[in-house]
Amino acid sequence: MQENLWVQIFWVLCVATAIVASVLAIWRPRARYIGRVAVGVLMLLGGAVFNAVNLALGDYAGFADQAHFGWVTAAWRAVVAPNQYLFIGLLVAFEAVVGVLILSGGRRTQLGLIGAIGFHLALWLFGWFVTIYCLIMLPALLLLLGAERRAAAVAATTAAPAAVFRVEMTSPKG
Repeated sequence: MQENLWVQIFWVLCVATAIVASVLAIWRPRARYIGRVAVGVLMLLGGAVFNAVNLALGDYAGFADQAHFGWVTAAWRAVVAPNQYLFIGLLVAFEAVVGVLILSGGRRTQLGLIGAIGFHLALWLFGWFVTIYCLIMLPALLLLLGAERRAAAVAATTAAPAAVFRVEMTSPKG
């Protein structure tokens, strides 16, 4: 039980940090970086590593039992459960790639955040607890993506005049 408590504390800290940072990222560039780290670490450790350990130690057959729709549970039991090492292995790889992309910066962060948004858009199907979690995380992820896109746009507009100046300085006069 003690190990489970630490996992829950880690998860809550990452989620709370991501939420606060996503709101502050509108005004504070440092908050954007903090949110990026919180979500990236959440996807890497709270997602990929957690699922890899659970796959090694447990059984994912009952994961979809609380799903909102019977077809989700039936499909999970028919497709994923008998092939859990393949499908949960792919999930672990996806979460790891998304986490690394988010932590990488630039366009890769934006791509990782889009992956995290897509992941959360599918996750809500698996029960009320994850639906509430998704309803909390999706606005934070969207705000962080918006902050990353704004920062990239600002960087592009400030870099453009310098590039034009270099071209004008090096072009032949004629």
